[in-house]
Amino acid sequence: MTGFHEVSFPMRLALGAVGGPQRRTEIVTLASGREVRNSKWAGSRRRWDVGGAVTDLSRLQELISFFEARMGPLYGFRFRDPVDHSSAPPGTSVSSDDQFVGIGDGTRTTFQLSKDYDGVSRDIQKPVFGTTRVSVDGTELNSGWHASTERGELLFDTAPANGAIIRAGFEFECAVRFESDQINGVVEAFGAGRVVSLGLIELL
Repeated sequence: MTGFHEVSFPMRLALGAVGGPQRRTEIVTLASGREVRNSKWAGSRRRWDVGGAVTDLSRLQELISFFEARMGPLYGFRFRDPVDHSSAPPGTSVSSDDQFVGIGDGTRTTFQLSKDYDGVSRDIQKPVFGTTRVSVDGTELNSGWHASTERGELLFDTAPANGAIIRAGFEFECAVRFESDQINGVVEAFGAGRVVSLGLIELL
């Protein structure tokens, strides 16, 4: 991914983030009152507002430093969604059986990590280093593979056998950028500061 810094947005500035997945749906109301609906996007795109996490000058300065280092929207970065950042259900630990990854054919060695949302698959591009666990036909593998934290690819040293079921678990972040070229910070009292609004948008 060009124009991207492999650094993570500070977690303490992400905890107050407001947002989630967005879809683009075209809705036409016919003369009869019935609707015709069409999805203009194949998948969703996530947006957040992280301004709410800034409550003091220390956090405001930390946010400004991070913003300047990315040159505003010019460079993307990694963002950990406080609500959705794991292959496992909420409150449970990552396991090697969490998500279906693919079926071996005896020659293929590269598979894309993904997460299932009730039948809708989302490619995971930015797994967190050291969190990925892998199983083949129900047996967890502790070696013979590695996960790319930049592309979300699972790479095997030796191709899984034909028909082998590959599953994986992981924590992950999203590739995002700032939506705006400007931070609007406010100092309301001694030592207290906030940001009116600052959006992040997922890079697809």
